[in-house]
Amino acid sequence: MDDVALNRIANALERMSPMPAAAPDFSAVDGFVWHVDPDRLEPVAEINRVAIELLIGVDRSRKTLLANTIQFARGLPANNALLWGSRGMGKSSLVKAVHAEVLKRGLPLKIVELQREDLPSVSRLMNLLRVRRERFLLFCDDLSFSHDDQHYKSLKAVLDGGIEGRPDNVVFYATSNRRHLMPRDMIENERSSAINPSEAVEEKVSLSDRFGLWLGFHPCTQDEYLAMIRGYCNAFGVVVDAETLRAEAIEWQATRGARSGRVAWQYFTDLAGRKGVSV
Repeated sequence: MDDVALNRIANALERMSPMPAAAPDFSAVDGFVWHVDPDRLEPVAEINRVAIELLIGVDRSRKTLLANTIQFARGLPANNALLWGSRGMGKSSLVKAVHAEVLKRGLPLKIVELQREDLPSVSRLMNLLRVRRERFLLFCDDLSFSHDDQHYKSLKAVLDGGIEGRPDNVVFYATSNRRHLMPRDMIENERSSAINPSEAVEEKVSLSDRFGLWLGFHPCTQDEYLAMIRGYCNAFGVVVDAETLRAEAIEWQATRGARSGRVAWQYFTDLAGRKGVSV
């Protein structure tokens, strides 16, 4: 076999089994995004987030998640966390705000965002993080699975870690609109059509049981919705009289057909723009 043929075979094998990802400069920033093809941790110079005190109506979840994260940052045991519930109620905002609060308290902690589509590569990511002295909060936003989705098997590597176990320096936080990470009608369909209904869905539903913390987020009341907007106004120095704010904010939520923290922020963004205030 000539050298050209050998080179072709070597290149093909390299494509099938890529070289291990090089570790970035972890001391440079506090946030990273995991990418594949090729595997790499992309540094994030400035993380997009809001201050923890601006998250209204999630006091219990905020207290619980912050305590768990502080434990982990201090090198103590901590649970993986699933933040589930209504859209736009601050699930991902809380994760990023808690990370900022931990850093503010002088505790070192890196956050690494992982896309759901990249879950099959998670074992490679954990091998990269396992050998580091830093502690990592692995974060997956909007996590859910469809009927034929096999990515849930990769999630077990994060939650259980296989025979190696989850690295002591990694904790996993995920957000989802679904408590069991899969649609209710999918659960019912599998139960009704399977030979053994209980076993048909147990493997997928049990994923959520592997999270030590379940934090539920529910639709906010009108008072909470208005309090969110007032909090933003106070924090950014937007001056508006109470009656105008109330009338406009209620009209804004009516046109959106929803009331949530996200809608509150969208109204505030519009208000700040009209007032000439940068946010």
